[in-house]
Amino acid sequence: MEAVRLFKLLNRDQRNTFVACFLGWALDAFDFFLLTFVLVPVAHEFGRTIPEVAFGITLTLMMRPLGAFIFGLLGDKFGRRIPLMGDIIFYSVIELLTAFAPNFTVFLILRALFGVGMGGEWGLGASLAMESLPTATRGLFSGILQQGYAVGYLIAAVVYWIVFPFFGWRALFVAGALPALLVLYIRARVPESPVWQHNKERRQHLPLDIRGFIRQHGTLFIHAVLLMTAFNYMSHGTQDLYATFLERQRGFGVSEKSMIAIIYAIGAICGGTVIGFFSQRWGRRRAIIFCAVCGMLLIPGWVFAPGTALLIVGGFLMQFMVQGAWGVVPVHLNEVSPADFRGTFPGLAYQLGNFAAAYAAQQQAWLAERFRTASGTPNYALTMALVECVVFIAIIVLAATGREERGKEF
Repeated sequence: MEAVRLFKLLNRDQRNTFVACFLGWALDAFDFFLLTFVLVPVAHEFGRTIPEVAFGITLTLMMRPLGAFIFGLLGDKFGRRIPLMGDIIFYSVIELLTAFAPNFTVFLILRALFGVGMGGEWGLGASLAMESLPTATRGLFSGILQQGYAVGYLIAAVVYWIVFPFFGWRALFVAGALPALLVLYIRARVPESPVWQHNKERRQHLPLDIRGFIRQHGTLFIHAVLLMTAFNYMSHGTQDLYATFLERQRGFGVSEKSMIAIIYAIGAICGGTVIGFFSQRWGRRRAIIFCAVCGMLLIPGWVFAPGTALLIVGGFLMQFMVQGAWGVVPVHLNEVSPADFRGTFPGLAYQLGNFAAAYAAQQQAWLAERFRTASGTPNYALTMALVECVVFIAIIVLAATGREERGKEF
C-alpha cells in the first residue's frame, strides 16, 4: 500500500521522465548482455578462445568511465536530457555495426566504442530521474530504476532464446539497435531536470575546476569508486560467466539456459525493487550490508546445488540479493554527490568501479581453466564462489565505513 501511495505522488512529467530513464538503462543493459550469451559461437566463428572473446566484455567495461566523464560533463553543463538522447543514439548505432564486424579486431573496437555509450547513459539517467522525483519516493524508484539492468538481461535472454537458434549471433546485434527509437519518446514527453533548470545560469558559467573538486571531494570520490568496484565485481562476477557455467559445467542447452536466466532475472528485479523500497526506512548502508551478508550465505546453493530445481532457487535468491544491493546505488550515489557535479560524480564513480572490475569475466574464465573439475572441465563454480565470497566481505566493510545522506534535499 505504501508503494502504491508513492506511485500516486508522481505527476505526468515525473512518470514520463522515470519511464524514459528506466528504459534507457534497460535497453543499454540488453545490448551489453547479448554478448554474454554467445561467447562460444563468437569464439568459434573468429577462431578464438572463450577468454579471448570475453575480453570484449572487458573492453566494454574499461571504456565506460570515458563515456561517463564525457557525457557527465555535458550533462552538468547543458542539461541531462539532450546529452542522454545523443548517448542512446550513439550506443544503438555501434550495436548495429557490431552485427557486421568482418573480423575479430573490428569486433573488439566496436565493443570498446559501445562501452563509451554505455558509460554515459547510467549517470545521466540516474541524475535526471533522482532530481525529478519527490524525495520520499527516491528509495523505491531507485530500486526500480537500477533493475532496468536486470530487465535488460531478461530481454537479452528472451531475444537469445527466440532469435539465436534461427538466425545466429549476428542477428542479436541487429535487434540491439532498437533502443534508438526511445529517443523519440524522450524528445516528445520528457522535460529537463527541474534541479538543473533551477541552477541553469550559474552552472553554464561555472568553470571546470578539477583541482578544486579533488581538494574538496577527493576522499568521498575515492571511497565511492572503491565501493562501486566491489559492486561491479559482485554483479559481473555472478552474471557474465553464469550462462557459460550452465552450458559448459552443467550441460544445459539453449532453452534451459534461457529459462534459468529469465527466472533469476526476475529475482533480480524483485530484489532491487524491494530492497530499494526498504532502504528508505533502513538507510542505504544497512540495506547494502544486509544484501551482502545474505548473498555470501547463498553461494553454496547458487553454484553447487546438486539438482536443477535447487540451482534455479539459488540463482533466483542470489540475484535477488545482488540486485537488491544495486537497487540502492542510484539514490545513494546521487545523495552523497556534490550538487554541482551530480551529472558527473555518480556516473563516473560507478564507471570507474566498472573499469577496476573490467577483468572480472576474463579473470574468472582464466581461473576456471586452471581449477578444473574431476572430469577435466573448467571449474567455473569454484572460481565464481571464491571470488564472490571475497567481494561480499569487501562490500560489507566499505558500506559500513561510508557516508549516509538518506533523504537529502536537492
